[in-house]
Amino acid sequence: MSDRKSRLDGIAVASLVLCCLLWGVNQVAAKVALAEIPPLLQAGVRSLGATLLVLAWVAWRGLPLRGAGGSAPTWRAGWLAGALFAAEFGCIFVGLQYTTASRMVVFLYLSPFVVALGMPYIARAERLSALQLGGLLAAFAGVALAFADGFGSKAVGERQWLGDALGVVAAVLWGATTLVIRATALTSAPPEKTLLYQLAVSGVLLTAAGLAVGEQWPAAPSTLALSMLAFQTVVVTFASYLLWFWLVRHYPATQISSFVLLTPVFGLLAGALLLAEPVTARLLVALATVSVGIAVVGRAPRPRAAATAPLSPTPPQETPR
Repeated sequence: MSDRKSRLDGIAVASLVLCCLLWGVNQVAAKVALAEIPPLLQAGVRSLGATLLVLAWVAWRGLPLRGAGGSAPTWRAGWLAGALFAAEFGCIFVGLQYTTASRMVVFLYLSPFVVALGMPYIARAERLSALQLGGLLAAFAGVALAFADGFGSKAVGERQWLGDALGVVAAVLWGATTLVIRATALTSAPPEKTLLYQLAVSGVLLTAAGLAVGEQWPAAPSTLALSMLAFQTVVVTFASYLLWFWLVRHYPATQISSFVLLTPVFGLLAGALLLAEPVTARLLVALATVSVGIAVVGRAPRPRAAATAPLSPTPPQETPR
């Protein structure tokens, strides 16, 4: 299929909902596997396994890894994006030891606001309108309210606040990764090449970090733990990201990006239904304000709208989480 459609059809909608469902459940899978597989090694093996799968896919399909930028060097930006990706997932996997998967996915989706705040420094035409600034402030206020739950909470442990904080740091790192991609030659590179940089570099760094701090692979991991790791590697990091890239190539990016709002919703529901995690009123307020904020930042009209397209919460070159 090589044609580009002007609107979403049934296949696109079903694919997007499936992707968001998988990304929402991803945090639950990681948390379940953490009972046996330590965080940094788990994240590193996940990235290394997905790297091999993407390389095999690229070779099988004969996909070019040179974009519109031709021979523009991308390795410096690729290494930086990969290092940020590694730090982000290190925060996520370590943080899941202290907080719930439901809370992690909500905090993680602060990333679009980091991008929105940083983009004016990359492209002046990307300045935020007053309405968009209002959406940002509302989202941050809601998340601050939810973050207060983490102090002294007994839902997971007395250090739930630490897991929440690592979720916020991970969101900042995700946003920084996106800004690096948008500001460098990676913005014109094929998405598979950008994904390979992130996976390969993070796989090496996270695995090395895990070994350096004394993490050990379990002698006999259970079928459940291995299946959760396989789900993250094959289904989420490999298959769903390739499906996302296919959707971006064939459907309007702005319409696609609006579906990302479903990911924290699915994440919260997955944590509550599959892990019996508590869902507090403050967390629901945070979820609502983050979702509304992403919608406002991504779709609201801007001054000099003719000079720039609306900011997409998830740029095509960047992978969702």
